[in-house]
Amino acid sequence: MSVNVIPTKLRDVKLIETKIYGDHRGYFTETFTRNKFQEIGIDYDFNQDNQSFSLEAGVLRGMHYQLAPYTQTKLVRVTSGVVYDVLVDMRKGSPTYGEWEGYILSEFNQRQLLVPRGFAHGFLTLTPNVKFAYKVDGYYEPTADRGISFNDTNLGINWPMALDSLTISDKDLHHPTLEGSENNFVYGEI
Repeated sequence: MSVNVIPTKLRDVKLIETKIYGDHRGYFTETFTRNKFQEIGIDYDFNQDNQSFSLEAGVLRGMHYQLAPYTQTKLVRVTSGVVYDVLVDMRKGSPTYGEWEGYILSEFNQRQLLVPRGFAHGFLTLTPNVKFAYKVDGYYEPTADRGISFNDTNLGINWPMALDSLTISDKDLHHPTLEGSENNFVYGEI
């Protein structure tokens, strides 16, 4: 099969590698092929593609999510540069509720990450000039836009750079902890 799934510790999260065909000119890969992704259990109606650009290393974006019924499944990847991508399971009743895991996504490893509904998501740029692309299966809804603190001490996310050296938006600096967040996610219901 030309799509490989790497196990993760978080329930329902999938780290994905597609087959890369390379030669002296460079490489080619199919980043998304519906029938091949369906074979590995990724069968979502992605309706929007987004891309962000971060100029410098040390830009932290997150930890973001949208409340139900506006939740989004995301399929994320890096087209230029390297990021440390972090997910937190926010689904009450999930076997991995309140747990986090980080993944290196880069233009070099070509890995993609499936971010299920009910997870907070964020990333830290480890190189300059990062282009981060993602597919979503739901539209952005400003009234449902929420976040949790990237430095919630109860979560203990181990970011690979000193937090006082990061570039973070004012919005992301003021998100509540997971415990204090508005969260209507129930495992098995979203």
